Amino acid sequence: MSVYAFPASYAQRRLWFLDQLTPGNAAYHMPFALRMSGELDANALDRALLEIVRRHETLRTTFREVDGRPMQIVREQVDWSLSRVDLQQQPQTEREQQVAELIRAECERPFRLEQELSFRATLFQLQPNEHVLLFVLHHIVSDGWSNGLIARELSALYGQYASGEESALPPLELQYVEFATYQQEWMEGEECQEQLAFWQQALDGHKFYLPLPTDHQRPARPSG
Repeated sequence: MSVYAFPASYAQRRLWFLDQLTPGNAAYHMPFALRMSGELDANALDRALLEIVRRHETLRTTFREVDGRPMQIVREQVDWSLSRVDLQQQPQTEREQQVAELIRAECERPFRLEQELSFRATLFQLQPNEHVLLFVLHHIVSDGWSNGLIARELSALYGQYASGEESALPPLELQYVEFATYQQEWMEGEECQEQLAFWQQALDGHKFYLPLPTDHQRPARPSG
């Protein structure tokens, strides 16, 4: 299995620092769920999810600190699969409450950024033709816009595979590691240094203090 190391973006460095500061904190988890009604083509769903993982390198990425800096460790292939939970044997009046509790627990389950992918999905079956598909991603590899992209690609791919067709999605023009590499080169270049020097001079001597009233006492350890 081929593995490639790339510098983390500055946004990823911030999230890596926060994860190291408070391990297991779920404040930066990005969950979303889809309710699926009607007959489910399990094979088409599995194929669609695996194709999404293949298309997006961020979903095949772990993180490792090298010389004090986090690095993106991208795997060419990963052993990823959809988790499944069958709730059909539960009393009908309790299914919705139970799936909500299970979703909450899954959303709060920590990611180990160095050891596992920052993306997982679980399919809850409530009835023969009713499912809830939950995605949980760490903010280090996703954001709200990216979650919407995953949902749109899943819808397109599932429909194509369920109809016996192949993927019609165009290849991606860029991967996130390419942006992160460009960003690092720009931040270390002359233009960035010129802008930094300008703002240091423009803000020199100014005092920035903004006292804001709070309705609760700040805890010693943020709860998220």
